[in-house]
Amino acid sequence: MSTFDYVEIPPDVIRLQSPPGSSNPVRPFTKISTSLPSSSSSPAPPPTTSTTFSPTKSLSTLLLSSSFPASIPASATPRKSSTALLSTRDPLSIPITTVNFRRFVARVGCVFWLQDRLEEVLMWRRGWKYTGVWITAYAFLCYFPRLVLLLPHAILAAIMLSTYPTTSPCESTSTKNPPAPIAPPPSEGSVDWQANLQAIQNLMGAFSDVYDLLSPLTPHLIHRSTHTSLILTLTLLSFLLLLPILPLIPLRLLFLVLGVSPFAWTHPITQVRIIPLLKAAVNGSIIKGSNAGTTLTTKYATLKTKLRRWIDDDRLEDRHWSAEMREVELWENERWAPGPSSSSSSFGTQDDLDTVGAGSSFGSGFDVGAGSGSALVGAGTGTWSKTHLRSADRASWTRARDGWSGVGGEVSSNLTFSLAPGWAFVETEGWKPDTLGSWVCPSSGSGFGNGDPVFGADDNGWVYTNDYWADPRRTPLEAWKASGMTRRRRWVRRVYFDPALVESA
Repeated sequence: MSTFDYVEIPPDVIRLQSPPGSSNPVRPFTKISTSLPSSSSSPAPPPTTSTTFSPTKSLSTLLLSSSFPASIPASATPRKSSTALLSTRDPLSIPITTVNFRRFVARVGCVFWLQDRLEEVLMWRRGWKYTGVWITAYAFLCYFPRLVLLLPHAILAAIMLSTYPTTSPCESTSTKNPPAPIAPPPSEGSVDWQANLQAIQNLMGAFSDVYDLLSPLTPHLIHRSTHTSLILTLTLLSFLLLLPILPLIPLRLLFLVLGVSPFAWTHPITQVRIIPLLKAAVNGSIIKGSNAGTTLTTKYATLKTKLRRWIDDDRLEDRHWSAEMREVELWENERWAPGPSSSSSSFGTQDDLDTVGAGSSFGSGFDVGAGSGSALVGAGTGTWSKTHLRSADRASWTRARDGWSGVGGEVSSNLTFSLAPGWAFVETEGWKPDTLGSWVCPSSGSGFGNGDPVFGADDNGWVYTNDYWADPRRTPLEAWKASGMTRRRRWVRRVYFDPALVESA
């Protein structure tokens, strides 16, 4: 009987004896073929070739293949540059993109590790003690700013001390193990590789959210908005005002306040209590009584109106200040009609409305055209115009608030009408639209003064009503398109009393 020198046989087992007359005591394995078990009695179908999707190893290939068109030229270079740049180093290619994407996912883990640590500190994720230490360290640097030059040394020392190998007291120097090699980047499909891919996914979403949040502000900086000139003027004025006072600004205190402000904003108490309280104050929900606070939109319109009135007051002459001044008002009326949109409107933006009267040297009238301040209810669905007014409607321009009564009646198209003896228009300003719509009184009797965002005027001063000039609202209802809708706008202009005009008359 043969023995096994390479197998340790336990003493309590019984060895099987080889059959007598066998020359080869080691028997080979017998190969047995069998079919897989089936839950049904029907014969198994023949095997078919299918592609198995792995959620780890095929994910990068799937993402990249869905991001490219069906065919890409071999040397596609969509980014054109006259100089050699990093963004144009290699042409657009699926193989290069696939290789770089896999390498990037495997090696970007350190970036997200640093991002997580910064988020823990900034968002108070690990408690006030942990974040408080970093705030104290930042305040110390603000008090001794020259210590910033030692930050590279401190960072390198912290890295080397945190990775310093520790040995047990009983371990001698001679038996000390060699340092372990640096771990390679995680392989594709591993847990670390999937963690990096998850972080990339969330970072892309966060970047897109920030982009969408800031993109509405871009037109104000690239001359795509009417407010660009005002922003540029304020920027230059603030730059010139800061120049003489720069030596007086305490930089240590300034940087301390700027650095601690994000921590104060992200504190849990600020996020849970203070910010909702501020939002409630802006929306007017914490003010008791019937006179609730106005909405943020209304407050912005109020401040804008006050600013424009301040500019007009600055243009007044001495004879205007010493005289009695009042306001006269007009109402502009239009009706909406379905059909293709038209660009016959005289005014489209708020700045266009402010230029009213400028063409006549701030005279007493201006040409209003066919339909000023057109605001369409959806592109291509219809137009607002005075020509759509019916015979039973109010006139296109009226002096009286109700649109039909009496004194003054309809005025001419250039908005020039006679004033009482001794009164004259202020020459340094023109007609202004009432962008607040403070004259609106809804049928419920609550009025616009209660800050209800439904009532009031839009940015151009229009107040929308139904087919019967009732139910005033800031924006028209969708149901009004079928039955018909109208709108009104109030114009105001200041007049002053001049005794010399009475004598000359």
